[in-house]
Amino acid sequence: MRSLTAKPESALRRAVADTLAEASGREVRENPVLPSSGGPAGNALLTAWTALVLLALSIGELLTLFDVRGLISWHVALGALLIPPATMKTASTTWRMASYYLGRRPYREAGAPPLFMRLLGPLVVVSTLGLLATGVALVLLGEAVARQSVAMLLGFRVDWVTVHQGFFAVWAGAVGLHLLGRIIPALRTTVMRGSAAGQAVPGRWARGLWFVTMVAAAAALAVVLVHADGSWASHGFGDHQRVGPDGRSSS
Repeated sequence: MRSLTAKPESALRRAVADTLAEASGREVRENPVLPSSGGPAGNALLTAWTALVLLALSIGELLTLFDVRGLISWHVALGALLIPPATMKTASTTWRMASYYLGRRPYREAGAPPLFMRLLGPLVVVSTLGLLATGVALVLLGEAVARQSVAMLLGFRVDWVTVHQGFFAVWAGAVGLHLLGRIIPALRTTVMRGSAAGQAVPGRWARGLWFVTMVAAAAALAVVLVHADGSWASHGFGDHQRVGPDGRSSS
């Protein structure tokens, strides 16, 4: 019996050790550099820079929660700005993992993230996309419709605001853990490399074009959604109004 439990315990200790080693920067995965696109090294740069953009925007979005009624337009605008980089980061990490599991040699040589980060990844993606999607839905539905009950869960009334808040709770926990595991590797890949190291990876112009496209899409989306948030701008997410059977709200 002792030998049967020893292997799982050993594997668990190894998984924890690998995660801590990479999170602290004591171990660094080497990303092969390929012509044209840069290969795994180019992918790592694109992912890391996008992650830092997401971090900055997320901090701004979290700050609006201190007065979400008064800062509702900022809350919507920053949420809209988050959508393109979140989509880009999801695409770049999905490409990398798909390339790894499909057996593409450069990505196999680069290796996969530690086990805990691989298990956490899908939760980060689902909670992020769910949070952003429900946020857009709230803006497009308007306050009266968004506050109408869509289900009952354990005796509690659930509306679209509740769903959005639920995704936020999951996102906060998952992304918090993800940040602890990835912030140092991301900084080492980007700002701590120096400009010369970044230029040495082929595909710089392609990555720049992706970033320009991301910024343009984010700006356009922010303008559209801010102009569509009229009912929320009048009352705010925290202003719970009574909604009648006809969908009209009253004070």
